[in-house]
Amino acid sequence: MPISVGDHIRKKRLQLGLFQREAAGRLGVNDWTVLNWEKGRTEPPVMAMPAIVGFLGYDPFPSPQTLPGWLLAKRREMGWSIKKAAESVGVDHGTWANWEQGRVVLYRRHRVLIAKMLGLSFDTLDEEMTARWNRLHGVNSKPRVGDSQRSSS
Repeated sequence: MPISVGDHIRKKRLQLGLFQREAAGRLGVNDWTVLNWEKGRTEPPVMAMPAIVGFLGYDPFPSPQTLPGWLLAKRREMGWSIKKAAESVGVDHGTWANWEQGRVVLYRRHRVLIAKMLGLSFDTLDEEMTARWNRLHGVNSKPRVGDSQRSSS
């Protein structure tokens, strides 16, 4: 079973009966690049992922289960750098990088844009971010005894 992206490329290349230079031509890179990927010397950059997914016929990465994973998967799908991804939602690259590292998406307008870009429900994303914020700040999401009485006085 392939472990790295290079392993996936090698397996597919051999299945197709291609030399590295032929696979390189299909991937839009040189044959040394394919060699280095296959040998595990280097990993393909995100910008190469659309061509690699097209060559393989599938995404070699596991399906993401969290917002940071979904953001990285979208960048791979689009072949975007962090800077380009950040521009797509109108934030600086440091903010996007923080989101990919699991930090909270603070602003509603950003949550709306991200949910739309990823094809997620805004409510689902909003609930995840609120829960993450509460956990990070030790906020109990359940109302405390007496809260309803305070709001009515």
